[in-house]
This record gives sequence, structure tokens and C-alpha cells, in this order.
Amino acid sequence: MASNVRIPMVTSIEKAIYIYYSRIEMGNKDITELFGDLSSATISRLKQKAREQMAIDSVQSWTGYGVSTESAYRAWGLNIADLEKRYSKLKELHLM
Repeated sequence: MASNVRIPMVTSIEKAIYIYYSRIEMGNKDITELFGDLSSATISRLKQKAREQMAIDSVQSWTGYGVSTESAYRAWGLNIADLEKRYSKLKELHLM
């Protein structure tokens, strides 16, 4: 059963890149840092969508409460290569 959740906008491209490379798994705190203040129900739905992607990717959780960062980004439509390109362009334009 596919979960249906609206994916919020990331709070910061820089933060999204940092979380991707610094966390193997994401917990509630990381998700809140990535997307801003969210209800616990929204966080749960986001994690469920990530867990569905983890099943497709054949990835298991290390902690039981976290979700794979790589699978989560894929499930949420966050393309790390695109985020990095956008971040580089912002730095090139001296906007970061």
C-alpha cells in the first residue's frame, strides 16, 4: 500500500546536502531540520513513504526508528545531484 503524503519544501539546499552526506539514517530531528516544523503525523507519513522505498531498495533500518537517508530522498523526490548543482550555482552568483 503506497502512502500518500505531500512532500514539503526543504528549508535550505545547503542543509539538505549536509544531511544527505552526514546521515546514513534519518530520525525525526533530521526530518524536521530538513523540512521545518512538521506535525508528528506528517513526519510519520514521510517516514512511511521512505520505508516503502527502503523495501524497494532492499535496505533495512539500522535503528528501527530511522529511515535510510538515500531511500528517503529518493522517495521524497529530492535529487542530490540537482541540489548540488543548484547550490553551486547559488555560490557562483554569490548568493550563498
